[in-house]
Amino acid sequence: MTREPMRERRTATARELADRFGVSERTVLRMVAEERAVYEGRSRQRRDQIVELHRQGLKGYEIARELSVSAGLVSIRLKEARSAGIDLTRYAAAGDGDAPTRCQHKKSAGRRP
Repeated sequence: MTREPMRERRTATARELADRFGVSERTVLRMVAEERAVYEGRSRQRRDQIVELHRQGLKGYEIARELSVSAGLVSIRLKEARSAGIDLTRYAAAGDGDAPTRCQHKKSAGRRP
């Protein structure tokens, strides 16, 4: 099975490329478009990474920084996962027997020591 080489992201807009090569913007978009299956696979992988990092205890902005995406995208993907019924319960830290569970953490969040 032969894999296609990974395409790099464009650094110029479709309009700029169309002007440079004397073709229509639509022609540029058709020529440089990523295959739908490739895009969906990459998107699915990113969703899985977002869920896994959330389960590991990272906050939304930390996940966004880790994956080089926007915090808004992380929020949207986590909301979609919740509505799809995916369990987003965070893991307890290894060797940390007295780490608060999700429910305990929420209950104690408003209290001051």
